[in-house]
Amino acid sequence: MSADLKYLAFTAILTASLWIPYVVSQVMTNGPLAPPNYVDPTPRPLPPWGKRADRTYINAVETFAPFAALVIAVHLAGKANAMTAFWAMAFFWLRFAHAVVYLLGIPYLRTLIFTLGYVAVIGIFWELVK
Repeated sequence: MSADLKYLAFTAILTASLWIPYVVSQVMTNGPLAPPNYVDPTPRPLPPWGKRADRTYINAVETFAPFAALVIAVHLAGKANAMTAFWAMAFFWLRFAHAVVYLLGIPYLRTLIFTLGYVAVIGIFWELVK
């Protein structure tokens, strides 16, 4: 397996796991779900860190699709190389750092990390189209 695909898999499992802090916040704050919660979709109150956990997950899902599409395109086009591996690895670690910083509520650094993640996606795109 190429490094690009390996980091795609790592990013997929990270993204798929980021719902866990949100659910922990829900259970800690409001207790386990009860049958009425399944009928009434009104959000239950959460502390700020729980709201950030929800946004962390949503943000990860939103950024995963372009990254995954480009890594797969690079693989199918036979253009995987040391740079695409670097950008895929960078994207994974930046998304990991973004999740931690977002959950902790650290301003400015979160935006910088998010922007660097976008730069990694652009790097993969560049390698694909050049």
